[in-house]
Amino acid sequence: MSVTPVHPDPTRPEAGAVLISVWDVGTPERQRAAADAIAATWGKREWPAPDLLSYGVYAGTDGRTLLHYSQWTGEEAYEEYVRTHRQERNDEIDDAVPGIERLRLTRTRRYRSLPQERDGQERDGRGREGKRPEPGCVVVVEVGFEGPDEARQRAWVDTVAAAIEEDRADGSLPPGGISAHFHLSTDGTRVVNYAEWESEQAHIDALEAPGEGVGTPSPLWERVRNFPGLVSSDVARYRLLFSTERPGEPAERAAAAARQA
Repeated sequence: MSVTPVHPDPTRPEAGAVLISVWDVGTPERQRAAADAIAATWGKREWPAPDLLSYGVYAGTDGRTLLHYSQWTGEEAYEEYVRTHRQERNDEIDDAVPGIERLRLTRTRRYRSLPQERDGQERDGRGREGKRPEPGCVVVVEVGFEGPDEARQRAWVDTVAAAIEEDRADGSLPPGGISAHFHLSTDGTRVVNYAEWESEQAHIDALEAPGEGVGTPSPLWERVRNFPGLVSSDVARYRLLFSTERPGEPAERAAAAARQA
């Protein structure tokens, strides 16, 4: 099985389910050791399911967490993986790095992405040459609501999109921002924004930019922060450590990029 450090494409249309989980491993050394154990465990086994499209592991800049981002054709495919393959892989990883704390698993589906063209088509951060840049940092914003309500999830995301578009007349993200991909939890209680940035510093600069940073004072951003039913909001930054794709995917992606060039 091929193991390649390439960021997944969050906009791929066949990804009907996205599983996002967070582990606490304690230290930067254990982050690296756990990622190596994951790569070794996955690298020596056959691809577990044709309906698993991609799987990536990221190190939190906090020095202790790992983010897992996997794309599936549907949630049923993930459930089958849990029944047949997950435990043996987790057991091997735990043998290599004991004491991993698995904090949460969020089952999601992607709702919409930014930036988008004037006709409403998503750009996925592609430049004029049609090539998707590799991010230097992934920022995950996770918000929670007081109860399940899909309409509220969508309304909150749409308000964020409107606020971003109001900030910049051309609808682009702040300097250094590549793309933002909003995922709705299937239980109706959370939204996860998987945002790609050129670097960690670019995101820090965007937050601190005077008068024009992300979430600066405006009626729309105030509504985002004080949205009815919003009870929590967390931001974390990550860098990719390990990724792998369904056999044949790298060649298919390269061929698609060549057709767009």
